[in-house]
Amino acid sequence: MAKGSNTENKVLPYLEPIVAENQLELVDVEFVKEGANWYLRVYIDKEGGVTIDDCEVVSRALEAKLDEADPIEQAYILEVSSPGIDRPLKKEADFVKYQGELIDVKLYKAQEGRKQFQGKLLGLENAVLSIEEENGTIVRFEQKDVASVRLAVVL
Repeated sequence: MAKGSNTENKVLPYLEPIVAENQLELVDVEFVKEGANWYLRVYIDKEGGVTIDDCEVVSRALEAKLDEADPIEQAYILEVSSPGIDRPLKKEADFVKYQGELIDVKLYKAQEGRKQFQGKLLGLENAVLSIEEENGTIVRFEQKDVASVRLAVVL
């Protein structure tokens, strides 16, 4: 979950009850500027995947709450969607749930001459992420050095 952004934190009290009452999982919230527009993006999931109806229910309920409370100063576009098959892993629970799965790890700066790694998720313990690469090599990353972790898409 985006810890650093004030805007994301302002939205959570309105969003979390909506997600909970619809038996959904809140995967991530981001507030980003792309071109001239600001986007408030909400990623939700559930066992078996989310439907367009799930996204619409959350979008309408959140939009009503945010219009009423008006916690975001600038104009923005609200988007509610699934995290996709290359879902980001951000919360500690994600690293437990997807242990043993193939993941892609991107680093802020190169380690062993590389910024991208792929391997089986062994776990996240004491802020250290461990994976096992295809060749059997175990690689560990300090969580502060990791830019992103996503489920790998295997075709």
